[in-house]
Amino acid sequence: MLLSPTCIINHSKYALRSIIDFKPTLLHNTNIINQKLLPKIIINKNQKFNYSIIQTVKLNNNKDMKIVEKLYREQTLSDNELKTLIETKNIEATQLLKKYADETRQKYYGKKVFIRGLIEISSYCKNDCLYCGIRRSNNKAERYRLTRDEILTCCKNGYNLGFRTFVMQSGEDGFLTDRFLCSIIREIREKYPDCAITLSFGERSYESYKCLKEAGADRYLLRHEAADPNLYEKLHPKKMSLENRKKCLFNLKELGYQVGAGFMVGAPYQTTEHLINDLRFLQYLQPHMIGIGPFIPHHNTEFANNKSGTVELTLRLLNIIRLMFPKILLPATTALGTVTPNGRELGLQNGCNVVMPNLSPVKVRKKYDLYDNKICTGEEAAECRGCLNRRVKYAGYKIVSERGDYAF
Repeated sequence: MLLSPTCIINHSKYALRSIIDFKPTLLHNTNIINQKLLPKIIINKNQKFNYSIIQTVKLNNNKDMKIVEKLYREQTLSDNELKTLIETKNIEATQLLKKYADETRQKYYGKKVFIRGLIEISSYCKNDCLYCGIRRSNNKAERYRLTRDEILTCCKNGYNLGFRTFVMQSGEDGFLTDRFLCSIIREIREKYPDCAITLSFGERSYESYKCLKEAGADRYLLRHEAADPNLYEKLHPKKMSLENRKKCLFNLKELGYQVGAGFMVGAPYQTTEHLINDLRFLQYLQPHMIGIGPFIPHHNTEFANNKSGTVELTLRLLNIIRLMFPKILLPATTALGTVTPNGRELGLQNGCNVVMPNLSPVKVRKKYDLYDNKICTGEEAAECRGCLNRRVKYAGYKIVSERGDYAF
């Protein structure tokens, strides 16, 4: 009868039982054998075979630990090493990875957690991304646009609550012209000169990005979503181009923005090799912020029945990203908090140093419906801020009222 690897390893514990009974100190556990005592023990052929299985497991564990040490020391790995680390089941290696990620974030940022006040100003979008709840073809989506006064009221409320970064985000809405946006940016800059202004309005022309920067914007968030062209095409309509997406990111860097990129974890069709491509692209881009979170399906998209990305893989990648990009601004995303109740706290304990609570009016929050079961859609900004304070403190960190710029 053929045994699975798992069965063989489990069987090996019984094959070595006589040894364990004979020498209680011989084994610390089924994976670690005292080499000094081993030559004194006579074992039969089957026990030798099963012992070799245990030794293989032990060697693989040591290999994973060495890869973690190398990443901590050199801030990069080969593709094969990245694959091993992304897929490892070695608990000791994952614990060490988490430890090093937290040590690294504290080296540059201490226990500070920077808060970004998110203002979702429009749910209209001309694009038709296959995974997104506010995609153009979703005729069941509730659309809205905030007025100028509503946006400024959100900023006022946020400033009084201690926010020193405002993040204006929307779908790619043609109503949001440069003239309209620049006038709002200038007013925010005039009223709150000590605050950072972050934008996330999707793909725009070089000239548009330039106008917004000159009006007073500091940062721009534009997830690349998938660095592999084949995967990108499977997640987006044909009219959208990965080449243009990347071009926008490099245009933003050229114009002097602090730039954020990122990707979904566990997206449909995504493999470990795709994730490695994402990490390589980020190394090439060298952004100031990286936003990743688990894929979560929306019921009105063709991926409605797909499974969400896992917490485990998301945390693993957060650890890896922190060590590859030690000074990066790394948010514990709302998506991570959606897939598990303590997701944002886990993110902070695994290398993150940013959270982005919602300042949008409660009446529109459920309408900015990117994915199902999104959290924090029914709380007022003050309630959300108080809840977040408690959560961050419980995780062992401290929210600060600072701009929270990249540690150049």
